[in-house]
Amino acid sequence: MALAGLALGLASVMPAHAQALKVGIAAEPYPPFAAPDASGNWDGWEVQIAKALCEEAKLECEITPISWDGIIPALTTKKIDMIAASMSITAEREKTIAFSDKYYNTPTGIIGPKSETFEATPEGLKGKILGVQVSTVHEVYAKKHFGDTAAEIKIYQTQDEANADLAAGRIDAVQADSIALDDFLTTEQGKACCDMKGTVAEDVEVLGPGVGVGLRKEDTELKDKINAAIKGIRASGKYDEISKKYFDFNIYGD
Repeated sequence: MALAGLALGLASVMPAHAQALKVGIAAEPYPPFAAPDASGNWDGWEVQIAKALCEEAKLECEITPISWDGIIPALTTKKIDMIAASMSITAEREKTIAFSDKYYNTPTGIIGPKSETFEATPEGLKGKILGVQVSTVHEVYAKKHFGDTAAEIKIYQTQDEANADLAAGRIDAVQADSIALDDFLTTEQGKACCDMKGTVAEDVEVLGPGVGVGLRKEDTELKDKINAAIKGIRASGKYDEISKKYFDFNIYGD
């Protein structure tokens, strides 16, 4: 009985088996960063980077698709434990969540019909309908920089919907991360309709210094582990190994 009592006492203070950390990605496909295959398994550059970070940090992780416009609330209410969904580090978001160090940084681009010539500037977009995805830095940027000259800033639930409307001629231009737009331009639909018009002027206040892993503010130990893992996979060559499968340039940025 004494031994049983001791075992029960130890069990009461021993931590429960740790569950896998849920890494939130956007449920809306965003190739080449993340997209499901025919079986519903998610893959892509960012999915592989997230898995590499977890492996480097010796964390058990589970990729968890969450609707983009609900992904921050999912983090703060502990439905997920991290966000790895091309989320730009911005001062506005840092009011609610914390970020790791950046793990990539690419320019913001604008695409439009091949039949038209215009620049990615307020003057170039004068009188045009510009499509952007909801709850992104691109929505904020477009409203700030193009709101006075564009005929309309049209908001879409997903990037695919914006691209499809552009290809169908229902809008005049689309703004998004240049890598995601380049990926669309390699599709049959994209090659047939559109080309890159240029990259927008820098605005670090809106676009941020890069993309980081989103974390709860109180999870400082996890943040330290992820920051160390970012440095670790870059130092080991794992970051470049994954990146070379998708890109022929330095996606990390300066």
